[in-house]
Order: sequence, then structure tokens, then C-alpha cells
Amino acid sequence: MSGNLSTPGASVTSRVFGLLGAFDADNRALSLTELAARAGLPLPTAHRLARELVALGALERREDRYTVGRRLWDLGLLAPVQYELRQVAAPFLQDLYGATGATVHLAERDGTQVLYLDRLSGNASVPVVSRIGGRLPLHATGVGKVLLAWAPEDVQRQVLASLTRVTPYTVTQPGRMREQLRRIRREGYAQTIEEMSQGACSVAVPIRPSATGDVVAALGLVVADLGRGRARLIAGLQVAAAGIGRSLWVSLSESER
Repeated sequence: MSGNLSTPGASVTSRVFGLLGAFDADNRALSLTELAARAGLPLPTAHRLARELVALGALERREDRYTVGRRLWDLGLLAPVQYELRQVAAPFLQDLYGATGATVHLAERDGTQVLYLDRLSGNASVPVVSRIGGRLPLHATGVGKVLLAWAPEDVQRQVLASLTRVTPYTVTQPGRMREQLRRIRREGYAQTIEEMSQGACSVAVPIRPSATGDVVAALGLVVADLGRGRARLIAGLQVAAAGIGRSLWVSLSESER
């Protein structure tokens, strides 16, 4: 929730950002009254700014509630790393989809959640709850576990302190999750078995811009059953992730020249 922005010294820009900052993972749709209260703005000011933001596409109004608009997502994708990542990853995602027929995910960490940057839909019979621009728990998804395994210690502590149960198979024991994260770092991949949605399993690997670089994203597949095909899926993911990492490194290096 934003601080009080109704003081005379508050700029229009700070008030707009305060209004946008009223939204978070637990408050995706807000009434005008809620929006004003969370932003610390007088109701008339919140109404005027919200109306202007709707006209610009930064907010959307659905009946009596406001949500973040698509234009903000589009602008966010222009951030250098995200834009370059989606651009260079696109052919590799297509290759993975063509080779496996599975749902392919490209994701990065956003705080204590996984943010889906891209998705190619696979077998319709496999339940997949992700969407481009959507966020899901780090601890219950394949790409999320990869990102959590290489997240800073303070982020890991925060996530492990509130391991919510999504399905009967979601790992909610901190000690067990810690052990999984150690294994992921050691073996270089993560997997889930019906932990985000029943009837769906996933496997994922990290993406690094160079051989020794930081993990900037994760690449994953969602299938009905890992079974005997797991090794083949992991190998395909690792080849694609290495290609994305090399291409991203070259692209970012050229853009800095």
C-alpha cells in the first residue's frame, strides 16, 4: 500500500505511481474506494487519475472494478533484459514445442513469484493454469523452483516461511523444500508432479547469459506424465537453454557497444 500522497507537495507522477502501486498479487481488481484508500489519495483525485489511465490503456475498468491494463505489460516487455530474452528465446521455444508437443514456458522471478514471459500451449488435455504476464507461486511450479533455487537467501527464507498448499501434492514442508533446492542446484533441473494442478507435471532448467553468469530466467515444459521420457525432455531443455543463454549474451553485449 502506498503512503499518503494527498499532501500539496506530491507530484502528479508520484500520485499516478501511487495509484498503480495499489495493485499487488493479492489485490488484482480494486474498486475506486479501495484504489483511493490503498494509494492514500482523496476519492475525487483517484477517480480523475483512474479515468485518465483507463483512457490511456494503463488501467482497465470492468463494471465497478479496476485492473492493470495491457499497455503496462507491453511497456514492461520493452525493458532491455525481458525484451532481448523474449526475442532470442522465441525460435528455441518453437523448436521445443515442435519436438515435444508440450506446453513451453519462459519465466523469470518477480519477488516471491514466478512471472511468465512467454508460453506456447501444448496438449489441451493437460491442465495448465499459467498465462503470459501471469504470476504463480515459486514453490509449486517447475520454472519457479529453478528460480527459487538460485534466488538470494532472503527470498528463499521468505518463500519457505509461507509454503501454501495448492494441491494435495504441493510441497509445504520447509525442510523438504530446502533439500529439493539443493538437489536442483546440484543436478541443474527441477521437476513437479501435480503440485500446481492435478494431472500436470513439469520439468525446468535455468537460463544463464554466459557459462558462469547469473540465472536470469527459467525454461520449462508441462506434460501429463514425466515417466520414462524425463531424461529426453531435460536434455532438450538444456540444449535450448544453452542456446538462449549464448544468444542473449551476444545480444546484450552488442547492445552495450
